[in-house]
Amino acid sequence: MAGGWARDGAVQDQIDSTVEAAVERARASLPTGSSRRECEECGDTIPEARRQAIPGVRLCVSCQHELDAKASQSAGYNRRGSKDSQLR
Repeated sequence: MAGGWARDGAVQDQIDSTVEAAVERARASLPTGSSRRECEECGDTIPEARRQAIPGVRLCVSCQHELDAKASQSAGYNRRGSKDSQLR
């Protein structure tokens, strides 16, 4: 049930669009090409199991974890949609 001038289902359409955009962004960040034997960041050997599980892997587990932690801190999305959250 939409309110105001929005049509019914508009909120769900917006949620679906947000999820689709997030999936697209995640897919775009997946590595491609051949896997590296050594980590780009620290130079440690990347285990064979990781190279087979993730084609195109470029980072060891610990460096990938650090990169993911940094990326999650700066998501850049206003999830609440209120004015006070936009001012932060």
